[in-house]
Amino acid sequence: MDRLFLDANVLYSAAESPISRFHVFWNMKEVELLTSAYALEEARRNLNSDALQDKLVILTKSLLIVENPPGEYVLPPSLSLPEKDRPILQAAIQAKATHLLTGDKKHFGPYYGRTIEGVLILPPAEYLRSRL
Repeated sequence: MDRLFLDANVLYSAAESPISRFHVFWNMKEVELLTSAYALEEARRNLNSDALQDKLVILTKSLLIVENPPGEYVLPPSLSLPEKDRPILQAAIQAKATHLLTGDKKHFGPYYGRTIEGVLILPPAEYLRSRL
């Protein structure tokens, strides 16, 4: 079973648009959906209406929300992530996710297709293509 850690931008997209292709994650079999309190708060903060924030709350009811990692996780020296993105990867590793799905091409793009501490980093669309 795949354990999919959803970054804030995936949560945001699913909540923001009723026709978002990312809704398919909630209907997939043989997957467990994860996120962190940190990612959830980032998505919530970026949604600009109470109605969209309510939609996010509904979506999160079927997610396993992992705690933010305590302290600072030491990332492998070959990784260069901004401070704001480190907690995302840290939480995915701590939660023993099989995949980190993120649309953040600017910061995570160089690591797409790489497995770091057991977590394969992919754009959500690529994961979906691999399942079809």
